Amino acid sequence: MEMTPVTSSAIRAVGYDPGSMRMRILFHQGHFYDFCQVPVHVYRGLMNAHSKGSYYNAHIKDKYPC
Repeated sequence: MEMTPVTSSAIRAVGYDPGSMRMRILFHQGHFYDFCQVPVHVYRGLMNAHSKGSYYNAHIKDKYPC
């Protein structure tokens, strides 16, 4: 999965595969998480969010388990 670097104090990079609707988030601490069945609008919302950490906490965290 291709990862796109982002500007964030918490998140280093984000990847998304529209075919499988799987999103991967790499955090600055070095660990990553995969999220399944993520709608493309949620991925785009994260990528366009002013605060990616806040968007992650409000819209992604604990909502799309694999």
